[in-house]
Amino acid sequence: MSAFSASPAPHTGAAPAIGRDTPWGRGLERLVQWTEYLSAAVLAADVAVVFISVIYRYFLHDPVDWAEEVASALMVVLVFFGAATVLARSQHVGIDLFRSLLPARWQAAMVHAGHWIIAGVSLSLCVSSCLLLVDSYGQTTPSGLPGWINVYPLVIGSLFMTVFAFVNAVSGSLRIVLGSLAGCAVIALAVVAWNALVPDSPVSPGLLLAVGFFGGLLLGIPIGFVLAFSALLFFLAEPSLPMLVYSQQVMAGTDHFVLLAVPFFVLAGLLMESNGMSSRLIELLLRIFGRVRGGLGLITITATAFFSGVSGSKLADIAAVGGVVMPAVRQTGEDPNEAAALLAASAVMAETIPPCVNMIIMGFVANISIAGLFLAGIVPAAVLAVSLGVVTVAFGRRIDPSRAFSQRRRLLPLLGGALVALIMIGMIGKGVTSGVATSTEVSAFAVVYALVAGWLAFRELTLRSVARLFVRAASMAGGILFIVAAASSVSFALTIEQIPNLLSGVMVSFGSHYGATMFLLLSVLIMIVFGAVLEGAPALIIFGPLLTPIAQQLGINPLHFGTVTVVAMGLGLFAPPVGLGLFATCAITGTQVSQVARPMLKYLLVLGITLVLLVLVPGFSLWLPSRLGM
Repeated sequence: MSAFSASPAPHTGAAPAIGRDTPWGRGLERLVQWTEYLSAAVLAADVAVVFISVIYRYFLHDPVDWAEEVASALMVVLVFFGAATVLARSQHVGIDLFRSLLPARWQAAMVHAGHWIIAGVSLSLCVSSCLLLVDSYGQTTPSGLPGWINVYPLVIGSLFMTVFAFVNAVSGSLRIVLGSLAGCAVIALAVVAWNALVPDSPVSPGLLLAVGFFGGLLLGIPIGFVLAFSALLFFLAEPSLPMLVYSQQVMAGTDHFVLLAVPFFVLAGLLMESNGMSSRLIELLLRIFGRVRGGLGLITITATAFFSGVSGSKLADIAAVGGVVMPAVRQTGEDPNEAAALLAASAVMAETIPPCVNMIIMGFVANISIAGLFLAGIVPAAVLAVSLGVVTVAFGRRIDPSRAFSQRRRLLPLLGGALVALIMIGMIGKGVTSGVATSTEVSAFAVVYALVAGWLAFRELTLRSVARLFVRAASMAGGILFIVAAASSVSFALTIEQIPNLLSGVMVSFGSHYGATMFLLLSVLIMIVFGAVLEGAPALIIFGPLLTPIAQQLGINPLHFGTVTVVAMGLGLFAPPVGLGLFATCAITGTQVSQVARPMLKYLLVLGITLVLLVLVPGFSLWLPSRLGM
């Protein structure tokens, strides 16, 4: 099994099951499919609600008061139903590198132990959400809607997760299934017995949180469930907190209108990829720059920058660019490992190009202006792009563009198609940086534009293909936002343990003694390490709100701090040997991490040097926001 795995189970692409030819297996498969369809329908409804709200607000000057609250309620459905389908399809993001270092005879048992933990977390979340549901009756939302409107999706979604997780857990050798269950039960009973028999020296909730976190990583449990599991142990061990607070905090991590930009931009990127915008733009770039030394690499960097301004998701960017560039690489005789390495490095470069999902998350959790962060990230991204371009030209060679495509489009339609794509990119860039509309509103416009362009301009989208794209986007968004939701419960637990105050004292002391620049470099190092271990969003969610106030105390502009930490997180995310983004890139491009890691070292070195330059020269981050009054 590779070190990049969607879950403790191998990728099957289907409901894990009991055997698809059995009545139970067919029933489970239908349940998964209907859950996917419902998630896709909710995503479509959310786009419609936000888009109509924008029309009423900006063109009819008649704001729809309930739109934001309804859109947020629909997002709760999207997150937990989407997360359930991702679990059923074994596509949650995780890393099994640590588990693979252990003896082979242990690994099967550890995989199933991970399954049982996921099942336990899902069941506990379901029970906690039922308690929260009972508590929500009689309450109303600010607009007068019943309080349970947001809780029912959590109850049903966690119930589906429980079903799918238990199916995973019981699939396999009976000896391993029962042995792993017994092992988990023995450890749990041992902790309970210790706390009962030695009440003066109990295992503290904070220790259980740490053990659950690092133990989950060791077992290869998906990142979202690692966070949910560690938080669950804390809530179970903390007597002052009722169990319903657990699901309340998980749900609180998704109940924010600004986070709707994540699924919307992911959907817009998928639509752009499927309706032919991406392939037309890359083919045009190849015809123009293909004969330049290192031209194919320069096109990879440019295309990644363009598409990062649409999808907001690094994996969507890599899929869009890699799906077109990698065939051209192979047809022209270029080294696919070199191309994959540059593609991963370009994804790091594009981390701060609006409307990057991680910039949205950083702004949300650290209370930094998202529009300001978008502006602050443009110049640093350009500096990183230039540094990668220099390396590409130095080590690249010229190619024959005529060999890149088996079928070449006529030039005039190609120019028209590329122009449609550029208009969409410009519209998004202008919208998210001007402050005229929120990132969520702009992303809804981007989805509608991509749909209309796909039907009218290119005629490459059908109802069936659009439905599949909505299903795919809903699943991707569910996986991303479930991590955000689980990290919210961990953040709450850390606050109860006063970890933020402790870290704040240590870091303030460090910054006071060594200066703001050394504090910033240490923060960057922390984000690189945890960006590699955790995956991007959890690292930002945990450390963003902890470190940003300290940076402000030390006189560091939050826009500068947010920009360099997001770049640092991206560097860790795509750095070998642990970075999940690199494994994803290799999976998308059909290459091996062991073969891509060596050519990537030169790009990582240049990115690291440039990142230090960005840290030392705040003007790169602050020049554009200051010019535009941010």
